[in-house]
Amino acid sequence: GLVVQDPASTRYDLGPAALRIGLATLARVDAVRLARERIPALLQETGHTLAIAVWGNQGPTMVHWDEAPQAAPVTLRLGDVMPLLTSATGRCFAAFMPREGRDGARIQRMIDDELARLRRLPQTGFPLEDVPLDMPAVNATLDEVRRQGLGRVVHGMVPGVGGFCAPVFDAQGRLALGLVVLGSAATFETDWDGPPARALRACARRLSEDIGYRAPS
Repeated sequence: GLVVQDPASTRYDLGPAALRIGLATLARVDAVRLARERIPALLQETGHTLAIAVWGNQGPTMVHWDEAPQAAPVTLRLGDVMPLLTSATGRCFAAFMPREGRDGARIQRMIDDELARLRRLPQTGFPLEDVPLDMPAVNATLDEVRRQGLGRVVHGMVPGVGGFCAPVFDAQGRLALGLVVLGSAATFETDWDGPPARALRACARRLSEDIGYRAPS
């Protein structure tokens, strides 16, 4: 059952047993484990703190954290849930998670709640440079994330810190996790095509391919 022959063309192709083996292999792939294996090389390449986030019960949740030497102190902890609009991680998940069905409705409620909180904050001295305060601004922000293939925030939820989050997709094209790089805004290059952004995109693309994702041609 590993191969079958087309009776018309006499050509061979993968059979049902090969398909079952492939599906079993995909089911055993641990995306977070594979991502953690790539962190040391990415840490050496970027020189900045790295993290892994997955979608949890309350939203994008930090599940791995690896600080770079000389890293600016950051008060985030494992298990922390990232806001959707004021963190690179949240923007990445808000942009690439499905917007239909139960998850889509839940994400929209979370965005609405965050917008309401942001509008209540005093604007004087507010550290964020690009805070969306209404749905047209939110949509424009998330469209930019999709175009760039990264979530980005400068002087975000942690003042003085910049960061990116890149999506990693599984074999079904679903968002499996986010790879995060962040550092002090004084030394961290936040340009969309700067070294941290390029390194993170490349790593996320390779990891997606390793867990079975094939980008649309």
